[in-house]
Amino acid sequence: MSDAAQPTAAEVRAAAEAVKTALDRHLAAVERRSGEDDPAVYEAFNELASAAEEYDELLYDRYDEVTPFEIPGTDDNLPPYTGPEEPNALSVLIRRDYSVVEPQRLLAQAQRVEAVEESGAAAAGFDAAAGTVHGALGVLFGEFEPDEIASRHKEFGLEEGDSTLWVTAADEPAEPGEWLDAPFEGADPQRIVCRFDVSAVFDEDPDDDTDDLDDLDDPGDSSANGRNPAHGAGLDDDDLEPLDADR
Repeated sequence: MSDAAQPTAAEVRAAAEAVKTALDRHLAAVERRSGEDDPAVYEAFNELASAAEEYDELLYDRYDEVTPFEIPGTDDNLPPYTGPEEPNALSVLIRRDYSVVEPQRLLAQAQRVEAVEESGAAAAGFDAAAGTVHGALGVLFGEFEPDEIASRHKEFGLEEGDSTLWVTAADEPAEPGEWLDAPFEGADPQRIVCRFDVSAVFDEDPDDDTDDLDDLDDPGDSSANGRNPAHGAGLDDDDLEPLDADR
């Protein structure tokens, strides 16, 4: 940040005072709360979180210093909940991102599924033996539940990216087939009951393992498993986890 864009010392001081005021309001709301879900406490918490975040940013921009405070969860960014107090239905929206880091492993696992479930891939219209990643993905995601893919992603040559899960409330269940054409367009942020995010950006110390790189062998040397993990070369049946033939 340039010097011209830096906050002034007075702005940092004002942000600190705002945190103190928010702390007092939060304590007062807690002392007067009417129950576990008192909206006044929730509102005071969000105000305190916002004030602390603002102070932390200004402190860093001005003095290159940070606070020891961390606001838990991601619901701070959600709008106020306006859904029913006692929902009669709910929707669970899930997004999980993956990178294909070992395509040969992915293809090998898909071919093994085809061998065990001879009619499965053919019925789905996929041909992993043709050597396409597109076809292999269709075979594996058609055979395994998403949660199993997530727990065994390394076996399938995948690397996890960001993921999120939203639970949204509804007044009544949707009619069969009602939202199939556009399954995610009806998600209303103001009806989110809870949300859970997983991302590398939440890691506290992403560089903790940097020093361990000095202990690794020369990248030009052969690795212990004898293959480049980015391509999965040299895979054989011993490298692959056994598939459950009873699925």
